[in-house]
Amino acid sequence: MHPQVKALLDDLIASGRPSSRTLPLPDGRRNFNELFSSLSDSDPSIHTRDLAVPGPAGDIALRVYEPPGEPPFPVVLFLHGGGWVFGGPDAYDGTCRLLAAASGAAVALVEYRLAPEHHFPAAVDDTTAVLDWIKEHGGAAGLDSGRVALAGDSSGATIAIGAAIRARDRGHSPVRFLLLAYPALDPSLSTGSYREFADDDFLSRVEMEWYWAQYVGPDGDPADPLAAPVHQKDLSRLPPTLLTIAEKDVLRDEGEAFGERLRAAGVPVTIRRYEDMPHGFLVMTRYLEGAREALKDAADALAAALAKPGGEST
Repeated sequence: MHPQVKALLDDLIASGRPSSRTLPLPDGRRNFNELFSSLSDSDPSIHTRDLAVPGPAGDIALRVYEPPGEPPFPVVLFLHGGGWVFGGPDAYDGTCRLLAAASGAAVALVEYRLAPEHHFPAAVDDTTAVLDWIKEHGGAAGLDSGRVALAGDSSGATIAIGAAIRARDRGHSPVRFLLLAYPALDPSLSTGSYREFADDDFLSRVEMEWYWAQYVGPDGDPADPLAAPVHQKDLSRLPPTLLTIAEKDVLRDEGEAFGERLRAAGVPVTIRRYEDMPHGFLVMTRYLEGAREALKDAADALAAALAKPGGEST
């Protein structure tokens, strides 16, 4: 185990913090937020504002993190992780601040509806609604609707893929770039990395089985290609993509295989595996040099993709 990862794990064990999924739901969400916010560095100079975007089931909260400079800003819609059950701005505030500062883009964290109260496709529907709103009204809010990226980590990356596929299929997609950090793609849990890291302290097979059940629900279809992108047959005409992969992660193999499928479909894709890093490492900038490196790589890729005004993605 990498010495920095071991130090982090030792601190987590010493804290005696329980697993969020073992607690009553409100307590679990509060526990998750407290944990994740403690793992990330921050940048207090980044300005934030809250917007309310009309959605299919009421307003969707959008926390916008603005870099220095004058609007309109290119915009990164960020879909947070948390197994579709946990997470939000309290957990990801530091990460979004750092990403905005390093990329020069406004990072807009989407407070999509969470499971198990809201099963798939609620989160994808909410993300689609926000994309539509930015396309129509982003300019009035200081957001450049011609320079839009979708980003997410873990379960949030899964949502980002679903929203990007739906936008492509509807035509005239506003999405110019995808940033996907260790996405969850395959509810069969059958890859080699699932066997290798089945009992991992950062994300285990048992935990992922529980998360998929919450997201899909008892009556859902785990083979729906917008829920489980491993079942998506057509990956062509998706935006250029950066796939950030953790080496020591149950989700490693499915993420890398998905990247190769994107490449075979003609999508410009970069797959970066960060050695010795665990699941969720992108937010762990307070502890891990690998997290700081990956966040800089992600920010640089976003800055390059959104640098010039231009038309919509195909």
